[in-house]
Parts: sequence; C-alpha cells; structure tokens
Amino acid sequence: MYDWRKMSDEERAEVLAIRKGRGLAWHSPPHLEFVGFVTFIITAACYEHAHIIGVSAERMAECEKEILEICRKADAEIFAWCILPNHYHILVRTDNIKFLRREIGQFHGRSARFWNKEDQAQVRQIWFNFFDREMKSNRHFWASVNYIHHNSVKHGYVEKWQDWAFSSAINFLEKHGKAETLKIWNEYPILDYGKDWDIY
Repeated sequence: MYDWRKMSDEERAEVLAIRKGRGLAWHSPPHLEFVGFVTFIITAACYEHAHIIGVSAERMAECEKEILEICRKADAEIFAWCILPNHYHILVRTDNIKFLRREIGQFHGRSARFWNKEDQAQVRQIWFNFFDREMKSNRHFWASVNYIHHNSVKHGYVEKWQDWAFSSAINFLEKHGKAETLKIWNEYPILDYGKDWDIY
C-alpha cells in the first residue's frame, strides 16, 4: 500500500503516466460508478496503519457505531464488519454507493478533527483514503465474509473470531451456528485473499 514512498522519481512518473492515461485518479483507488443493487467490501485504513482508532475501547466502539449508522442511513444491507485499531472492513449491499462513499468521507473528516483534538495532535493525518470492491461471485462474497471475520485473528488481536468485540462475528456465529460457520469457512477459504492490503 505504501510502495509509492520506496519508488524512484522515474518509477513514480511512470506509474502516474499509466494512471493518467487510463483516466484513473493519480494516487487514490478508483471509485467506479454502478447502477442498481451491488455488494461491496469497503476497506479504510489509518495513515501508515497507525493505531489511532484503537486508542481506547470507547473510540473503537464509537467508530463501529458511526460506520454502521452510516450504512443504515444509506439503506445498505450489512453482511459483515470488523473494526480494528488501525483499519476497518465492511461488506454491504446498496443501490447508492455514491451516497455511501460521501457519508464515509464525511465521517473520516469529522473523526479526524475530533480525534486530533482529543489526542492533541492537530496536524496529524488520520486516514489513508478507502476503497470499495464489487463482489464478483458467490464465492467472492463468502470468502469476503470469512476474511472480515478472521481479520482480528489474522492480525493477532485474538485467537478466535468470537473473542473480538468490534465485529459481526458473534452475530454471524449465533445466526449460522458453529457447524454451518465451519462449513462456510472450509468451502470458501480466504487463501491469499487481501494479500498486501494490510502491509505495515
């Protein structure tokens, strides 16, 4: 995610020329236009993966509450989420991704101002943009569910999904049961899903 800093001036110029030629945003992931109901995984990270969301349990809970409220405000169906100390993932279905993107952007602006004031770090950058990926298939969807619920384990915060308080894993386990959840995990393995998304 942060390879840009490691590039030479020539390499950066080449990447920018390619992106400009394709009509994409120069530095940010492209936000494509969609019509009708579409399912997306949305991922946002703190700048340089600093543990800013995770300063306290209260902040983690507030971030989770705000993100879920934004999804409800957009009339988005929420399938899975996980809020970690330095990034978050949500899996949603909506017919108004443009509105959802705008609301997330506004939340990032509000939270950055508030958290910087709270932490007495006025010039600190909080967020490193966010991206949304469209689900391409049923397999992609269920692998995304598994990836999101496994994220707290992947990053070493807990040993089991249900031990992480700031995700939909507990609800998912209660709804589907242990046997069905294990079947979904085995049938739709995450393999290298999300590789390089969370590079520190």
